[in-house]
Amino acid sequence: MRPLYLFRHISCEGPGYLAEVLERHAIPWKLVSIDAGDPVPADVEHCSGLVFMGGPMSVNDPLPWIEQELALIRMAHARDMPVLGHCLGGQLICRALGGTTTANPTREIGWHPVRKSDTAMAGKWLDGLPKEMTLFHWHCETFSIPAGAEVILENATCPHQAFAIGNTLALQCHLEMQAPMVIEWASLYGDEIEQPTATVQSAADMTERLAARIQAAQAVADTLYRRWLAGLGT
Repeated sequence: MRPLYLFRHISCEGPGYLAEVLERHAIPWKLVSIDAGDPVPADVEHCSGLVFMGGPMSVNDPLPWIEQELALIRMAHARDMPVLGHCLGGQLICRALGGTTTANPTREIGWHPVRKSDTAMAGKWLDGLPKEMTLFHWHCETFSIPAGAEVILENATCPHQAFAIGNTLALQCHLEMQAPMVIEWASLYGDEIEQPTATVQSAADMTERLAARIQAAQAVADTLYRRWLAGLGT
């Protein structure tokens, strides 16, 4: 099998739990470290799918690699190759498919609930999961839903938490989290959580009962990642 191309945009926001899932299923992958100067591949001829991780930058920033990644997403989507995006990665997918990313009414940082949307696509992707789940978030922007896609996860703070179209899955929330990542982000991005609100948790709040929260979130990730990986066989 050709490897997945997995794009990292900052060193602290790597594949996390997704890497565990890929290794468990013996699926090869190649890390493209944008933060370390790796070039964006020119095409998708030598991969089986694309994965885009998060980052503190905006998809609207004038960074040269953004347009290159957008072109790659369009190539893969046109071939119905699996494409997966986490947070910034989801915003990249949205923009590549004709959508927009704008400021969310409020920042959403920490552990917050999401619920299944009442769409056919949600039933397909989230079968077997509870109506409401608690996942990790760290964003101040939100994506629109491109033509042909359907919302599959939502909440009151950010109605567009995830959308799917074909073999493409875009997430605003972070499915890839492991406990050390939560602790590291709370330290590295500490200035963003100095003044907690109803939607912004303090470091103490987001690390409380961390093992149990991670375990529950990874059960959700297992379902979504498994469904997405099934597209590798199409």
